Amino acid sequence: RARVGIGEKDRPLSSFLFLGPTGVGKTETAKVIAKELFGSESALIQIDMSELMEKHAVSKLIGSPPGYIGYQEGGQLTDKVRRRPYSVVLFDEIEKAHIDVLNILLQVLEEGRLTDGKGRQVSFQNTIIIMTSNIGAEDIGKHEVLGFDLEFDQKANDSKEDEDLDTAYQEMRNELIERLKAYLRPEFLNRLDEVIIFRGLSIKDASDIVKIQIDKLNERLAEKGIKLLATKKEYEFIAEQGFSDEYGARPLKRAIQELVESPLSDLILEKGENLGEIKLQLKKDRLTLN
Repeated sequence: RARVGIGEKDRPLSSFLFLGPTGVGKTETAKVIAKELFGSESALIQIDMSELMEKHAVSKLIGSPPGYIGYQEGGQLTDKVRRRPYSVVLFDEIEKAHIDVLNILLQVLEEGRLTDGKGRQVSFQNTIIIMTSNIGAEDIGKHEVLGFDLEFDQKANDSKEDEDLDTAYQEMRNELIERLKAYLRPEFLNRLDEVIIFRGLSIKDASDIVKIQIDKLNERLAEKGIKLLATKKEYEFIAEQGFSDEYGARPLKRAIQELVESPLSDLILEKGENLGEIKLQLKKDRLTLN
């Protein structure tokens, strides 16, 4: 709608609420959107709402008025958007913010602009607003077999199964939105373009994430004349070591650092660069570099 010019001109380009457990890719999705639409992950402006739980936190977003401490510093939100008007603005853990902070955000959704502490108008009309929340995360886990398991989704080929999955998803979505009403006012929810539910990750998902991270590592290694080779077996082993039901994919990065990057760094320090292809192999429940 925004691209063809039929969207509302006094609002952000789009606004979304991402619901789901910790570590399932809500923030990563925002990074991808920033990169694909605005050319770089640096186009992501991230605001941690758990730091805005007090009434006075509004001044952190828009800046303090003249005569108050912090006036010269500007607002964390308004200054960043003013400098980078084409951006994705991510508000993490929206449910933790003070009601006055949410009122500021509602103004962004309704009018597409804010006035900062120095009296300057800041436009949000070229931004994409994304909010995240963990509300109802435990319920999403309970409903996983009712429409949030990808393998099951792929097997749902006939129209009856597709219809059942759609119904299950809508029931879950409606249930979560009812729970959201305890934290967010109806006019706030009504201003969102879409509420999107993220299912919990599986070991297969974690293995796919490991492969993506190894591919990124190889991009950095290419400058040193090194290519790391690995197979599905190694990816799955790393995923099993780093995956957590509680924290999702977040511990995977640490597992990759400990199991791959640190031993590889030792090897480079010992033998130098331009080593060509190095195989990452799983032998007797242990990863080796050859």
